[in-house]
Amino acid sequence: MVALPDAAGIRLTAAELLALRDPVPTRQRHRPMTRRAGAVPARTPGAGMDLREIRAYVAGDDPRRLDPAATARTGHPHIRSLHEDRDDTILLLADFRAPMLWGTGAALRSVRAARHLAQAGWRVAGRGGSVAALTTGARLAEIGGGSGDGPMAAVCQMLTRQHEHALSAPGHAPLAEAFARAMRLSLSGGRVLVATCLEGVRGAETALAILARRRSVTLALMLDETEMQPPPGPLAVSDGHRSRIARLSAPDTSADLARLRALGATVTEVRP
Repeated sequence: MVALPDAAGIRLTAAELLALRDPVPTRQRHRPMTRRAGAVPARTPGAGMDLREIRAYVAGDDPRRLDPAATARTGHPHIRSLHEDRDDTILLLADFRAPMLWGTGAALRSVRAARHLAQAGWRVAGRGGSVAALTTGARLAEIGGGSGDGPMAAVCQMLTRQHEHALSAPGHAPLAEAFARAMRLSLSGGRVLVATCLEGVRGAETALAILARRRSVTLALMLDETEMQPPPGPLAVSDGHRSRIARLSAPDTSADLARLRALGATVTEVRP
């Protein structure tokens, strides 16, 4: 871990994550159509469980929705029109392992990862969706899904707490165990947003492919300033025993990104 001049870039505070909540909602909150957290009305394929109306059949309607009683009573085909629901749920997975506890800019990768996840979580919470969270680092920790500001505030508290644990005892376990836990913690077809780095995914490709087959997975890869624009000129590199002169160059990650996308994940690179 590189020591940074600004301590705010090393340690997380719950206050900064709570402050990422948009004070002005961008859209009117929907009243859930069911009691299941994260279910909101939407114009999507499929139907919910709540009856909206019984109306006359028109060409193109799904014949499986024919209402036998209304059809027999009127002598003309009628269908049951239902409110359509979708699940607006997201699982935030924060990688707080050793490769993320590093940075050469204004903040560690792990701090930027937590901020990125919190912003995404607040957006979902603001429109009435359900947010769950999972962290990996010194240990796995999770918090179940919930809707509203209260559960999202609890997610911010957990991210802060687990980041502190990671700073005191960095972990190196692969993401495979966290991906397996994410399968159980998130709903089928739900979204999983993973904040990590490219080297953090190595060794977890099989588990990622399994998760991506059942969930919509987005990998948010935290880029560091040195990776994007290495300093020019030769640098002295030492491990404490030996030293040598080297030049840094920006890595070509195109093949690695293509491999991750082939596993079924959406991959985004998050710049400082």
